[in-house]
Amino acid sequence: MFATKRIRLAAAALTLALAAGGVGAGMAATASASATSTQASAGNSKVSLNRFDLSGYVINAKYTLGRNTGNTFQQTYTQSTVQGVPIAGPFVGVTFPPANYIALPIGPHQLYIVWQDPTNAIIDVFVMNFVKHTVYDYAPGSTTPESAGTITVVKTGPNRIP
Repeated sequence: MFATKRIRLAAAALTLALAAGGVGAGMAATASASATSTQASAGNSKVSLNRFDLSGYVINAKYTLGRNTGNTFQQTYTQSTVQGVPIAGPFVGVTFPPANYIALPIGPHQLYIVWQDPTNAIIDVFVMNFVKHTVYDYAPGSTTPESAGTITVVKTGPNRIP
């Protein structure tokens, strides 16, 4: 029951973030850092489930709206895991365990990123726009799980954001 609710909440957050970002149904993505690929034609646009490898990326997410207002988290990515560390705000000093992640390109210079614990439960969901430098964050577990703010790429990895 909880896993279903988390999936519904994550889907709702993605829909909200896509609508807010103006992406809508015209999603297009062509980049893969993974050997596995699932693609389908949706009218004239190409919908894809190609995973994106964020290895080497360090991204700072600074929140100005919602649950995480006032916090900045530094996210350090490897091929399959991410470590989030609070570097400014009320959560500084809190230690979070590393998480598994999946990143999917959802539009030009935009990624949908899901963090999962070892049981594959969703910890956090992000939509990041690397042109507008925005982040939408949905972290299940409270009555107000949404946050939004800006991102800064501190370090890039070998794979270019599609």
